Amino acid sequence: MLTAFARAFRTPDLRKKLLFTLAIIVVYRVGTHIPIPGVDYKNVQECVDQASGNQGLFGLVNMFSGGALLQITVFALGIMPYITASIILQLLTVVIPRLEALKKEGQAGTAKITQYTRYLTVALAILQGTGLVATARSGALFSGCTVASQIVPDRAIFTTITMVICMTAGTAVVMWLGELITDRGIGNGMSILMFISIAATFPSALWAIKKQGTLAGGWIEFGTVILVGLVMVGLVVFVEQAQRRIPVQYAKRMIGRRSYGGTSTYIPLKVNQAGVIPVIFASSLLYIPALIAQFSKNDSGWKRWIEQNLVKGDHPIYITLYFLLIVFFAFFYVAISFNPEEVADNMKKYGGFIPGIRAGRPTAEYLSYVLNRITWPGSLYLGLIALVPTMALVGFGASQNFPFGGTSILIIVGVGLETVKQIESQLQQRNYEGFLR
Repeated sequence: MLTAFARAFRTPDLRKKLLFTLAIIVVYRVGTHIPIPGVDYKNVQECVDQASGNQGLFGLVNMFSGGALLQITVFALGIMPYITASIILQLLTVVIPRLEALKKEGQAGTAKITQYTRYLTVALAILQGTGLVATARSGALFSGCTVASQIVPDRAIFTTITMVICMTAGTAVVMWLGELITDRGIGNGMSILMFISIAATFPSALWAIKKQGTLAGGWIEFGTVILVGLVMVGLVVFVEQAQRRIPVQYAKRMIGRRSYGGTSTYIPLKVNQAGVIPVIFASSLLYIPALIAQFSKNDSGWKRWIEQNLVKGDHPIYITLYFLLIVFFAFFYVAISFNPEEVADNMKKYGGFIPGIRAGRPTAEYLSYVLNRITWPGSLYLGLIALVPTMALVGFGASQNFPFGGTSILIIVGVGLETVKQIESQLQQRNYEGFLR
């Protein structure tokens, strides 16, 4: 990996792309530390220090914003509205025929869907920004902080609108920066910004574990977490690269005097075909009842049950529901993102077949059978990786400070692998070996 980066910096055009990407990253990180108007920055910092290691319900969203959410900065919402909008559009593509037709139109249809994603991102940013301002004004953003209700001292409607506009504009700028990286930099821009947001929280989280440790001044806990993190990275890389290759043979066809086809290829079915989406879905779904209970002022039985069973991450009911939801959403997302019947029809149309399997419906049934079998280990793997912070809560007593687990490690490894692959592929285009070394 380091050799690939060194060779990339020696190539002029790749060096320009890498430096441009680094410049955009610097701009993004600066924006995560600029507070919006109407916020008492001193009180915010005091509450952030008190909430260190106990981010509660907002931990996931704060991680995706690189810690900017709890500091209520210009980029407080980060990349989360765009991620949500992309997932919603991807799900609606299966349900709405118009969007499905646009997807099949090629580049023009994809550009139209991208435009819809941008509009939906802005709408979600307005909604989430309003909710964040209301949460900050009520003091619920930092539970247990003595000055939480004084974070937004001015309750005027003009101040509230200004804060929402600033955060919405910040989300639009983040979306623009991500698209700039995609067009003129290296890798997928949105994924790179997500990678940076999560990686930015690692140093403080690791140092907090060291400070909370009791063995040899915290260095034994610190070293143990680093060792566990390296093992997990190796496991995630192994599973993310694992795939079932289904061989496909294309029959030879004569068109005029030319011969077409007769080639052999394969369909790569990944073990973790759904990626990190099931973990995000499960976290968001369990986040909703806890959020409703937090804003409910009635001390009823259902509120106490939710606070006892669905807020604490180490409760058996929470762990069981979280694991089952991840497994369910893994199968659900694979079912809507990979259509065996469509793949079988395309193979039949171009004269392709799986050796030993008849074309058409038998091929679709075979693909469904293989996909279901490899999705089971993939979904169980996702559930176990997502429960690592809970195991850290039992072992270390501070799950929010444990960085190597759940969504963060999956995104870090996935984006890192894809970015290095893209750099290596561009290097291979510029590397011409002769007959003699």
